Amino acid sequence: MSALLRLLGVFLPVLSGCSINQYQPSHFQFTTIVEKTEAGADGWRAACIHATVVNKSTLEPYFCKFGVGMPIATEKFGLMSEPLAQRVATDCANEALREVIASPISPLPGLVCRQFTSTFNVVLNRAVLGSRVTIWCEEETKPIRVDF
Repeated sequence: MSALLRLLGVFLPVLSGCSINQYQPSHFQFTTIVEKTEAGADGWRAACIHATVVNKSTLEPYFCKFGVGMPIATEKFGLMSEPLAQRVATDCANEALREVIASPISPLPGLVCRQFTSTFNVVLNRAVLGSRVTIWCEEETKPIRVDF
């Protein structure tokens, strides 16, 4: 029974027509793109995610690829450790996921992916000013595949 509960936990949440997984801090493997060299807000780190979205009616997978970029230090928070950046990115990604699940614009995985990345960008930038979520990944990052 516990294996079934673990499996359900991986498959949740279910979107009408699509299944999207929940994000964990380990999914956000940040790479330093620009070293922090000055006092105050400085430096840049990025992560790359390839998340699987499954069309529940056809069972076809769609790979939602996106990049996440965050400053290493901000005026508001000062120096942000990598574990803190991972936790913030995770919390914001899951908040965006809940918003998209509550009112998806389409049952099509590609459109759900776009809606998610757009929503995630707004939520993350609200949490850490200057952060961004894009539909491309920085060349230096290693894509982390998030499967269900």
